[in-house]
Amino acid sequence: MAGIRYEGEAWMPWIRPYVRSDGTPVRGHSRWAPGARREMTIFALVALAAVGLGNGNATAGGGQSPSPRSTVKYPIRFDTVPAPRVEPQPTVSYPIRFPSPKDVR
Repeated sequence: MAGIRYEGEAWMPWIRPYVRSDGTPVRGHSRWAPGARREMTIFALVALAAVGLGNGNATAGGGQSPSPRSTVKYPIRFDTVPAPRVEPQPTVSYPIRFPSPKDVR
């Protein structure tokens, strides 16, 4: 029932689909390798302890950590900036003459 083990490769046993003696079909699934569940539990506990102890509230002195202060003064005004002057720019460097109807003028 176990899968094929290749030399030098990490192995998670693969259980092929089968039918139990009472007729219940079982899908194919992987089974933890021997000892892997214990190792993963130890790793998870160490990681949980590192996160729990690493996020301690350590301060250098006073007991309260300093908070940043805003240096912005509201409302924000731009009084010193001159207004932009918009001038039309020609798109071509030569004059374009449009024909005018004789009856209009």
